[in-house]
Amino acid sequence: MACTGHGLCAELFPEQLTLDEWSYPVQAPGPFPADQLRHARRAVAACPALALRLETSRSREPDPTTAPRTSSSRDLPRPHPAN
Repeated sequence: MACTGHGLCAELFPEQLTLDEWSYPVQAPGPFPADQLRHARRAVAACPALALRLETSRSREPDPTTAPRTSSSRDLPRPHPAN
């Protein structure tokens, strides 16, 4: 995980991002409305750890045998179960 817990993303995009008890961002479930795209882009661009990435939603997953997948440290964090 590239996030270092600065919390700037949640300040810039509070409509979709909140901070957990360790100051790591948690994204609201599901896609966000198109009218919030400007705020999302601003949060991604401002991340000092470059830990966020915007992804477009797709109706179906690409076939992993024909479409190479790329990874990046700029993924928006998703909630994870506590251990």
